[in-house]
Amino acid sequence: MTVESIPDLVFASPRKLPRAGSLRGRVVVVDIAFAADGLGRGFARTTGKFIEQLGSRLARWVDHHDHERHSEFAADPRFVLCTKAEHGACPEMITPQMVQETGPIDTIVAHFDLDGLYAAAKWILGGHEPYAGADEDARAVDTRVGAVSPKADLIDRALRAHYNDVVLKTRIVHYLIEGLRPGGELEAIEAAAADQDRMVEEAQRLAAGYHVDGDIAMVTIPAKHRPFDKTELLLIGQRRATVAIVTEEGNTTIAAPFHSGLNFVELLDLGGGMPTRVNVPESRLPLALARISATLAARASDSAARDRSDRDD
Repeated sequence: MTVESIPDLVFASPRKLPRAGSLRGRVVVVDIAFAADGLGRGFARTTGKFIEQLGSRLARWVDHHDHERHSEFAADPRFVLCTKAEHGACPEMITPQMVQETGPIDTIVAHFDLDGLYAAAKWILGGHEPYAGADEDARAVDTRVGAVSPKADLIDRALRAHYNDVVLKTRIVHYLIEGLRPGGELEAIEAAAADQDRMVEEAQRLAAGYHVDGDIAMVTIPAKHRPFDKTELLLIGQRRATVAIVTEEGNTTIAAPFHSGLNFVELLDLGGGMPTRVNVPESRLPLALARISATLAARASDSAARDRSDRDD
């Protein structure tokens, strides 16, 4: 596979989409959630506008994040949409038949995490995994459930350390589609992953600031701090309570384990996103805490009632 035969790669997020006019030819979008209606610039001003401007040039949109507007696109075969519960990661949704039916494309717009990069690589490879077990790796990384291979762990660490490095993301996709060969791409990934070790250490230091109230672990990041791995900090919080909350510079991230049964998108009326990890403005934290605390209390009460019933039986 030559560089000339690879579609243009553009990395984006639900609220940071590229200008449709800047994208070449027919476009495939993978692992980009519909923007939530509940906060700031909602669906109409972001996702909806992007879809409208692409028009017939949109060849396919594949995504696995929950959103209340999915049903509006059910009749359009270009949209392959599901929930996080149905598919823990996006690559497993992409098949050789889907790629073949879509036909030639010129641009792939992918989410800038491992899940998105793996989905882009799989599309370029005609719907085939870049290596055996890649789909399972993407699912394990995106859900934080299950074992991750050393290959995916290395890439995940590199991305977590250099989340905004577009050049690195491009090199990762090339590394995947070229058969994971030794060389410059792998060396760049290894160098980036080494930086993540220092960010994990900072996350562990910041975790000393967690306080647990009920089944919620909360920490506020001080104004002056070294770069840290937020995912690692959230995972530490989830080992101390079901829900971990990290507040930094006016923004709050709320997370719970994938199999926790919690759905923050519904609970906080966000309209769309990943059910067990969401971001809200710090100003909405009191409301979020009230709803989450009430939900956890109700679950605890139901569990206690079931235990009493079992003992009575």
